[in-house]
Amino acid sequence: MRHRPVLLGLFAAVFLALAGSSSAGTSGSAVFVQTNEATGNQIAVYDRNSDGTLTRAGAYATGGLGSAALPGTESDRLATQGSLVLVGHRLLIAVNAGSDTISVFGVRGDRLTLEQVLGSGGQFPAGVAVHGNLAYVLNAGGTGIVQGFRIGDDGLAPISGSARPLGLPNGDPPFFLTSPGQVGFTPDGKQLIVTTKASGSLIDVFQVEPDGTLSGAPVANPSATPVPFAFTFAHGRLVMGEAGASSLTTYAVRPDGTLTDPKSQSDGQAALCWVTRVGPFFFVSNTGTSNISSFRLGPGGQPVLLSAVAATTNPGTIDSAKSGRFLYVETGTVGTVDEFRVESDGSLTPIGSATDLPPGIEGIAAA
Repeated sequence: MRHRPVLLGLFAAVFLALAGSSSAGTSGSAVFVQTNEATGNQIAVYDRNSDGTLTRAGAYATGGLGSAALPGTESDRLATQGSLVLVGHRLLIAVNAGSDTISVFGVRGDRLTLEQVLGSGGQFPAGVAVHGNLAYVLNAGGTGIVQGFRIGDDGLAPISGSARPLGLPNGDPPFFLTSPGQVGFTPDGKQLIVTTKASGSLIDVFQVEPDGTLSGAPVANPSATPVPFAFTFAHGRLVMGEAGASSLTTYAVRPDGTLTDPKSQSDGQAALCWVTRVGPFFFVSNTGTSNISSFRLGPGGQPVLLSAVAATTNPGTIDSAKSGRFLYVETGTVGTVDEFRVESDGSLTPIGSATDLPPGIEGIAAA
């Protein structure tokens, strides 16, 4: 047992060395950022240089409009994780919350081609989940609806009978604290998870049927600490950011949709909402304190706080994405993407910021 930290350090070093083993100049990877502008949503594209810094490569209109959850002054305009999703380095799916549509782009390196603009199946689309040839859109407006789509050679097509209401107490646009936080599949694709944030602090788990539709109603699990927001998976467990106590919590997800064995750890900051995994490390965005905390998972999935303040950001820390050994963090208040190198011990080294974006950005994906 006393060799565990050494082994973890060796694993981290090997992982990050492999992740960052790109050639000199540009790495051939790209970072995509959604501007979420009410006058016309766009996707800004950046080339990732070999040192992790970003160079603007272009911008592409989505054919839809951005928007903001109420009251509209907070940094987190869409109030979700996963509003921009890269599918296998070939498709990019964006939400247009102001026009109730989604946009589908073909991807070739750092170039995009707009292929589809289609209805989201509800109001205020704010998130997308993809597994295999299935996509589900999280519509946050009104009572909330998840709508399924099939991904085929000709793009996305709605799945008949796949819409499921979430029963949330919202209007259109929704209030940012009570709108849903994320939609996502379990790694095996058999379940679909939706977080409700302050609308009951519930983690809803739907069963995914063989035809791509969902069970009629989800299993509604109360979160271990209040306001479940964004999540990822690791070591067979759900890893959840919970904003009320600024906690990272992991759960076992049972086949029947119930969540068991919660293990939590607060970072002592304010409003832990987003979470991104880079190798063995988990970096969380604390929008209330404009900083990043770092965790790893200990035995049994217990979150272990590595650094309460691994890095500070520009004001309004929100969504993040990883590319190789680098972490990119959006700030919604001023409209930047702050750039960090992830070191082998899980620490973060600031390397710059992309500053040519408008306030209110939300949605980031990286190759």
